[in-house]
Parts: sequence; structure tokens; C-alpha cells
Amino acid sequence: MIDNDDLILRRRTVMVAGVGAVAAATALTACSTDGKSAPAPGPTASAGQQGTDVIAKVAEVPVGGGVINGDVVVTQPNAGSFIGLSSTCTHAGCKVADVCGGTINCACHGSKFGLDGSVVHGPATRPLDSKPVRVEGDSIVAQ
Repeated sequence: MIDNDDLILRRRTVMVAGVGAVAAATALTACSTDGKSAPAPGPTASAGQQGTDVIAKVAEVPVGGGVINGDVVVTQPNAGSFIGLSSTCTHAGCKVADVCGGTINCACHGSKFGLDGSVVHGPATRPLDSKPVRVEGDSIVAQ
């Protein structure tokens, strides 16, 4: 026989679980790409930038954030300061999923990296590999 105390406990458990699910969904939505795929690789640079590929446009990389384009993550920790990093997580080789909340995030096992590539949260123990980049005009290109 189920008494009232058991029913109250079950209702509370369901309510807490529901609130937790809503909070998790909200957090994931805030970092999502709204169903958009990752940006396509940038166009090959013009005559002034011969032999270089555009990774991103300067205007596409938010201050305090970054973008992922293929095997490169470009971040802008401070206005005008751009850092290129590998998009391959150093834990198990997965591609990082997004740059959100001031970190580069790997969805495979939960590793988080700072905008400079340093490990913020494991299981990764090594920082992301550096990929030298430079600004040419309004574009960020590989060095």
C-alpha cells in the first residue's frame, strides 16, 4: 500500500527532474548553432594574400569567443588579439563542438579549453595544439 508520504516524495522527484531537464535544455540551446552547420571553409585569399586560405573574417570572431572552421579554432580573447588552435581535442581526438561561455568545448567527454587552448576542465590534460594565424585586411589566415 502506498501512503501519502510516498506520493509526495514521488511528485517532488518528478518535479526536480523536470526542472533539471529544462535547465539543461536551456543551457544547450544557448550554445547551439540553431541548426546551422559549421561555416564552410573560407575562400582562397586574393592576389594580395597569395597561397593563403582565409580561415575566418575578423568580424565573424567575437571578442571573448571564437569560431571553428574545419581543423582550426580561431578565438579572440581580447579585442584585436586572435589565436589559432587545433580543433582536435587532446583527450581522445574528437573534434571540439563549439566555443561558448568563454570556453572551447568537446562534446565527446566534456573537456573544456580556455580561449588560449589551456585545459579548463578535463578529462583532457594537454592544451589544444597551436595553429599560427595572422590578420590580413579583414581576414584571418594561416601563417
